Amino acid sequence: MSKKGPHILVVDDDKGILITLRSSLEQNGYVVYSAESGEEALEVFAQHRIDLIVLDLKLPDISGLEVCKKVREQAQVPIIILSVKDTEGDKVEALSSCADDYVSKPFSMLEILARITAHLRRSHTTGPIFSSGPLTVDFSQRSVQVNGHEVDLTPTEYEILTLMIENRGRIVTPKMLISKIWRDEFGITSHNIHVHMHYLRKKIEPDIAAPRFILTLPRVGYRFKVDD
Repeated sequence: MSKKGPHILVVDDDKGILITLRSSLEQNGYVVYSAESGEEALEVFAQHRIDLIVLDLKLPDISGLEVCKKVREQAQVPIIILSVKDTEGDKVEALSSCADDYVSKPFSMLEILARITAHLRRSHTTGPIFSSGPLTVDFSQRSVQVNGHEVDLTPTEYEILTLMIENRGRIVTPKMLISKIWRDEFGITSHNIHVHMHYLRKKIEPDIAAPRFILTLPRVGYRFKVDD
């Protein structure tokens, strides 16, 4: 195992899954840390540099969603939820609670590896400060403010906002979003995009019922509105 590889924290109370994931990830060059409970996961996260977290929703002490929220208060590392729960409600709750991705058990190891690779490959845009009305984005600091107040975006929400701003005034199709944000990874649908857009709008739009920045073009895609 290369100590220079990305550091992955796997959190699951199923020892069999931990062993399987650790073995596969280490074979692919990752440095793997594991935890069987939420509290242990937070301790490991505090003690080590972690680049990505694979997190089960159902843990014996605090829930995976609570772990997700606490991690997000400290860092913007990608978080992939892994759980037997597979209803739309659970997926929406996980994504809205700061997770970046969701994989249902039983899972394909190839799919997990592909999603981890896709999230770790995402580039970080640097550049000048963008400002439009109440919205300000400092790309060099990855900072987003609305009316002067810091807005806490998940990594995926930030990447979507960045892509929309880079293409402001132009149509951004779901296919383009899947290609640029998720690197064409398996399983991403228009519904996933809609959920992310909904929560991004809740955080940056003055009135989510009448969006000022990100407009929906039915059956076409989205467009970031340029000030007149």
